Amino acid sequence: MKKVLVMGVSPGVGKSTFAKKLGEKLDLEVYHLDSLYWQPGWTERDNDSFRELQEHIVKKDSWIIDGNYSNSYDLRVKRADTIIYLELPLIVCVYRVIKRRIVYARKTREDMAKGCPEKVDWSFFTFILTTYRERQKKMRNRFKKLKNDEDCKVFMLMNRKDIENYIQNL
Repeated sequence: MKKVLVMGVSPGVGKSTFAKKLGEKLDLEVYHLDSLYWQPGWTERDNDSFRELQEHIVKKDSWIIDGNYSNSYDLRVKRADTIIYLELPLIVCVYRVIKRRIVYARKTREDMAKGCPEKVDWSFFTFILTTYRERQKKMRNRFKKLKNDEDCKVFMLMNRKDIENYIQNL
């Protein structure tokens, strides 16, 4: 396990926290896609330069990348030897997003780009609430298909206990 994707069903599922713990356990550098995609002031990076940044990372001998960003999934999946998919109930994800907003009020999280203080607005909540089931179905199907791929191991961690056990048993 040297090239790992950490993906999840929704914001708030714990991708960044899990990736950080995994990086510490495996002594691998962790890259957060949010910190690559967003620029100061919550300005979106253009797709070409976002992909270019990722191309430099995936060419390295080892890495952990956390985040979904389906517009560049193809770059990461073809180089990954392991994919870890996290799925928790929608209510847990929403709770964690609210908690994160309170804990990091007017501060920038370490997994986010500089100059992007934590914010949660109604459109973000709407996104989480209205796309959760669709993303859940899409991700489950995507990773079930990959489970037979001999070049890439897929782990689907479907609850808190699975997630905790995975890290502890490494």
